Amino acid sequence: MARKRAPSTANQPKAVRVAFRIFAPDARDVKLAGSFNAWRPQELQASSKQNGFWESEVPLPSGQYEYKFVIDGQWLIDPGHANCVPNSYGTFNSVIHVN
Repeated sequence: MARKRAPSTANQPKAVRVAFRIFAPDARDVKLAGSFNAWRPQELQASSKQNGFWESEVPLPSGQYEYKFVIDGQWLIDPGHANCVPNSYGTFNSVIHVN
């Protein structure tokens, strides 16, 4: 069997692990959707942490990203992050800048 060589990562930007956290003590299911995962919440399940917090870590290269939490099916901006931009649905998306 032939082995494929892994693509070179020399010119690829370095990713930083970004922790997205939200306080949702009564939530049963928390997901994360954003421009970094084509707005597919099923791809990023948050983990329940202590004291009602939920967290999802995402490796992101430098840039600007829009995102929302999906808590029990409801799309919500990040209440702990003030940067938001309007979206095409007449609501807002949270924004994060990664350096």
